[in-house]
Amino acid sequence: MTALPFDNSYARLPERFYARRSPTPVAAPRLIRLNRVLAADLGLDPDWLAGPAGLAALAGNAIPEGADPIATAYAGHQFGQFVPQLGDGRAILLGEVIDRDGRRRDIQLKGAGPTPFSRRGDGRAALGPVLREYLVSEAMAALGIPTTRALAAIATGEPVARETLLPGAVLTRVAASHIRVGTFQFFAARGDVEGLRALADHVVARHYPEAAQAANPYRALLESVITAQAELVARWLLVGFVHGVMNTDNMSVAGETIDYGPCAFLDAYDPRTVYSSIDRAGRYAYGEQPRIALWNLTRLAETLLPLLAEDETEAVASAEAALAGYAPRFEAAYHGGLNRKLGLGPVREGDPALAGDLLKRMAENQADFTLTFRALCGAAEHPEGGGAVRDLFVDPTAYDGWAAGWRTRLAQETRDPADIAAGMRATNPAFTPRNHQVEAMIAAAVERDDFAPFETLLAVLARPYADQPEHARYAEAPEDGGVGYRTFCGT
Repeated sequence: MTALPFDNSYARLPERFYARRSPTPVAAPRLIRLNRVLAADLGLDPDWLAGPAGLAALAGNAIPEGADPIATAYAGHQFGQFVPQLGDGRAILLGEVIDRDGRRRDIQLKGAGPTPFSRRGDGRAALGPVLREYLVSEAMAALGIPTTRALAAIATGEPVARETLLPGAVLTRVAASHIRVGTFQFFAARGDVEGLRALADHVVARHYPEAAQAANPYRALLESVITAQAELVARWLLVGFVHGVMNTDNMSVAGETIDYGPCAFLDAYDPRTVYSSIDRAGRYAYGEQPRIALWNLTRLAETLLPLLAEDETEAVASAEAALAGYAPRFEAAYHGGLNRKLGLGPVREGDPALAGDLLKRMAENQADFTLTFRALCGAAEHPEGGGAVRDLFVDPTAYDGWAAGWRTRLAQETRDPADIAAGMRATNPAFTPRNHQVEAMIAAAVERDDFAPFETLLAVLARPYADQPEHARYAEAPEDGGVGYRTFCGT
């Protein structure tokens, strides 16, 4: 058995799907973090990865046996504007492995040097964004949300030039695949129907094999991606996650969260919240994410029209019928999730209005999203336990006015209050990646070469639903409620 047992299906597709390009070696690679648990899940030897040969492979200084390094081609709508060629400008797909559960997983080096798609960029990554993606993607996995994963972070020993010189790093990212809506757009923009068909067939075989048995496999593929994305975005909202840059090239057809650039988590609840420094119009605000997901899926449907039916009118009707399924799937996932957060069973008439009223009052009173729902767990178990929730509202009576209706609805549940509270604690995290804590962690690493805060925060976020009183400060909201916080994409 080789140290990295590759089986590279994407690299066996036609060569117009990618550009072959090896990583550019770095000066002085140093292992910052190896995800040993993930390595074992992938069927890899953590000790080999942590040794000299593994470090060389993870840094891009050596091509491991069986790898077939490529930079994949894709297009995309960026803030609504179509760019016909983007592609992996600073990421190189080393290859694919089959994990212990029989799932195919990509292993990609992000920050591995320039490619033909770099568009005058240096192809490198700065340490701060690498640590952010490592931490947040692993936190999302612990929260139970489909996501790419982080296998390793490597310091390169070389600076990268952004606004200032910053230490460089390489992230090893693991994904079900790196195929995006923008990948389909790349071939559609060129009128390459055969390329589209080959890509669609690859995605069906790799991600949605049941679609192959449908009367129209490409319609089934579209419906499968719609379902996966509707449920994914609902889960984002339920933990207060803001992706920050939902361009079509950042939307995985596998239904995983991908590309953690200017991402962040809500502090004080406000559906208009925008963290990305480049999203000046609020296109990708927290509350806009369900609408944007449908917009992106509509772009995917457009690319599939030549495959859906030979007659254009019939193809459009088929795509529209598939897209009509988005709203009910999203609403079922979102409202079902809100009910679980509130300790309620299956959604009944009036439940969405009850949850919506709480969110409205939270927004009006700058109530912290994560703390409010976590505190509700105690309030559900003990009628006198609402004080911790009240204290999070500028006007505590706003909570009182809502809580009376909530308690009436809770009384209709047949479960014991302790069981209700336990279920709520399993769906309302005590810990999410607090933006101010993430920034403090990055500052320690970048400015002082101190990775202890990174390790501590990573350990806390690996158990988001546990109380962890010894780490209570990591659950605290920032003093200013996070007002004015901005994130940057790192390129």
